[in-house]
Amino acid sequence: MPMSEHDNYSDGWQLEKSGPEAYEQYLVPEMFAPWADKLLAAGKLQEGDRVLDVACGTGIVARRASSKVGERGSVVGIDLNKTMLTVARATSSQLQHPIEWRQGDATDLPFSEESFDVVFCQQALQFIQKPGSALREMRRVLASGGRMAISVWRPLQFNPAYEVMADALETHVDEEAATMMRSPFPEWDISHLRTLIRDADFRDVSLTIEIGTMRYPSVEEFLRREAASSPLAEPLEALNPDIRDALIEDLEEALDAYTDDHGIVFPMEAFVAVARR
Repeated sequence: MPMSEHDNYSDGWQLEKSGPEAYEQYLVPEMFAPWADKLLAAGKLQEGDRVLDVACGTGIVARRASSKVGERGSVVGIDLNKTMLTVARATSSQLQHPIEWRQGDATDLPFSEESFDVVFCQQALQFIQKPGSALREMRRVLASGGRMAISVWRPLQFNPAYEVMADALETHVDEEAATMMRSPFPEWDISHLRTLIRDADFRDVSLTIEIGTMRYPSVEEFLRREAASSPLAEPLEALNPDIRDALIEDLEEALDAYTDDHGIVFPMEAFVAVARR
């Protein structure tokens, strides 16, 4: 094979996994699993509940819920992305209580009215083109008095490491990469999210600001794992090594205040909303 600029990359920059597999390996244990526990606690999950995890991704909320609802309960995870569901099925295959995985659209849920006692949606509502429609569907499939619990990242300024990352990508890669990094953090304040939920006819709406932390062994690993777990994998792997090194250097300087003897650690803030049908 002819030499190319990719041949200069260290093995650590060969992003060989599929996006969903990398997402499950790198982001779920440290980021999405702890936030899933917060969401389940907010939803006051009980043994015997019928649970729906909307836009479930690789299924961490559904998996955590499965052990709590027990044999008398049931858990369904639904997502549009087939490859995410493939990973979800693989990671849940040994669970004591099986989970049903369905492919489907959050704005057109393939379930009858009042099919579930609790509906969860973790860090997905902001990606749905019509979030109000998705919320109305969540309400439709809930039983009377049923509970909904959702989480959405707060705006980028409350998640400073990702703000730094987006700015660095805009400088060293392109505007599209920066936009991709900013996309999980909608410009929704607490009033906007409350209005969305109330307009979907939920009652007893309660919103909480939750603050967690995320740790990486180094700034370089922060960049590499985020790249491997997202559509950024291809543009970042294709970077000239000199540009990639400059990107990492800028990130290290900007994140110096979050650097300790074990790598980097930074705060992450999200809204957690609960409501009843």
